[in-house]
Formats: sequence, structure tokens, C-alpha cells
Amino acid sequence: MANHKSAKTRIRNNAAKRLRNRYQAKSTRTLAKQLRTSTVKSEAEALLKEVSSMLDKLAKRNIIHKNKAANQKSKLAKAVSKIGTNPIPEKKVVRKKAAVKKASK
Repeated sequence: MANHKSAKTRIRNNAAKRLRNRYQAKSTRTLAKQLRTSTVKSEAEALLKEVSSMLDKLAKRNIIHKNKAANQKSKLAKAVSKIGTNPIPEKKVVRKKAAVKKASK
């Protein structure tokens, strides 16, 4: 337990900051999830701009690491660019040739 008045104050301040940081990080994760599940390209691009901004702010305030923010932004941008394209290309149907029986003598 803290013995000094300043230490007790720091404990209170840290608790408040922790709650704020958790709220901001959770809000960002929720929007990122919405972005990944989005199927409309224009809506996804708007969300990407917002999520990227939030990730940059989290990294700037040392809530998350800057490289983590960069990796997440990259993955989300990739996901947005794939929206509207056919994810599974059609497979060519290869038919097997019928087995030719040899006439027995």
C-alpha cells in the first residue's frame, strides 16, 4: 500500500487513465471488426479512414505500439481492397478420360 500522498494520487490517476485507454482501444477494435465485416466498398473506405486515425492516436499516446498500429492499418487496407472482388476463382473442371478396355483373346 502507498505511504505517501503523491503515491496515492498516482494510483488514482493511473486507474482513471487505464479505464480511458481501455475504452479507446476497445472502440477501435470494434470499428475494425465492423470494417472487416463490411461488404460495401464506399462504407468500408470511410471506416478505414476513421479506424486509421484512431490507431494513429493510440500509437501516439503509447496505448499500443506504433508497429502494431502500422500492421493493423496495413491488414485493414488489404481487406478493403479485396471488397468487391471474387475471393474464390472458379476452378476448371477436368474430366477424366473413360478407361478403354482391351479385348481379351
